[in-house]
Amino acid sequence: MATKLYNPFVDFKFDNKTCFLTGVTLDSEEERIQVFPVWMMRSFDLEDKPFKLLDESMITYKKLQLPCSIAAAAKIEEVETAVETAMKTGYDAVNALDQITLFHWVSKILYGVVFNEIQVGIKQAVRTGEEMNFSQALVHKFRNLHAMMQSLSVPMEFEHRNPFTIQVFPVDSTEDTFLYRDEINTLIFSLRMKDFAIIATLQDNGTNAIYHEDILAKVADKKLHPIQFEEICARYFYSAYLFNRLPEYTYMETPKAVFVEPMPLNDWTLKPIFDNWTVKTYGQVLENFWKPWGYLLFEIIKDPENPMSFLTGENGEFKTVDDLPKA
Repeated sequence: MATKLYNPFVDFKFDNKTCFLTGVTLDSEEERIQVFPVWMMRSFDLEDKPFKLLDESMITYKKLQLPCSIAAAAKIEEVETAVETAMKTGYDAVNALDQITLFHWVSKILYGVVFNEIQVGIKQAVRTGEEMNFSQALVHKFRNLHAMMQSLSVPMEFEHRNPFTIQVFPVDSTEDTFLYRDEINTLIFSLRMKDFAIIATLQDNGTNAIYHEDILAKVADKKLHPIQFEEICARYFYSAYLFNRLPEYTYMETPKAVFVEPMPLNDWTLKPIFDNWTVKTYGQVLENFWKPWGYLLFEIIKDPENPMSFLTGENGEFKTVDDLPKA
């Protein structure tokens, strides 16, 4: 049986003549889609704003594009339309979207950034005459992300659990709020926009949500102040860094569908799935996320046993809006 899934990492095929999703040869290099949705770029005036790549070079949001066949673009457009409608409506509508729809939308953006980063890396290697040095661990992650993304066009079932978790939070932000972050090494994504925010961990089999289950229980059904969401975000970005497994998945291709099953994360070493949490390092992450409010590291970790938090008080209770700084 011919394989259903396309793997561009076999020969690092990241040109503009091949559909990024399906591998079909394009009729023209004009067959492209935007990485960030057009409606979003226009709503927040992003098109000509700079986007920093890993090599510190700058590109504009509108120049982040993907070569894409007409058929694949049509599938992606269905997702874009559903998400656009929900996001323009607000938190309740976004929260009502199913995980697979959100995964398709988030992963297209995150993988789109990865695709552009790889293209830049290939061009630099050609220009310098040096071989492109690419981490095999990252290739492993990106290959799995790309394979799972193909559920857009190939019938696919995730068995036992989804490899990803996408959480939506209500946030008391202003209507013009747009704040995007990603970390492609750990495959984590966050977006704060209008009255909602999203955190997506795309290849951890849900373990980050389990790791943070205590704080998630405290904020459940609560509208968050922006500083509170940024604190949750900092916790997630740091724990994604501490996550020390390279998840494996089996892909069983049948005439009906591709079945994807996560392999157990525990191994023979019995080593914990997350490395030790270090307060100072977490404080540095939190300082970066709290830049709009000006809190510095020495304030955040003044008491190393109890670093500053706007989520919970001394007794572990959820902090109300009266206890928080002005947005």
